[in-house]
Amino acid sequence: MERTLDEWMAAAAAELGLDLAVDVRGLLDMTRVVAHGVERPAAPLTAFLVGYAAAASGGGAAAVAGANAKVTALAERWAARAGADGTAER
Repeated sequence: MERTLDEWMAAAAAELGLDLAVDVRGLLDMTRVVAHGVERPAAPLTAFLVGYAAAASGGGAAAVAGANAKVTALAERWAARAGADGTAER
């Protein structure tokens, strides 16, 4: 899977005219946390938001990593709160 995923990411980036190497494992970890801590459909939508936020703040791998870290922490807080009292943070 690793080879296919790496090849796919390179091909998709090239198709979109991007020259950007990002932490793919970090993004996958974030989507896992969101999918399990919030709800499944939130994972791809949150990945979109991470990319959009990164672009809005100037772009680049560091911007992606920063946005990724913020939403990962949010999803972890969301899940912890839901687990503690049965409600979701809004």
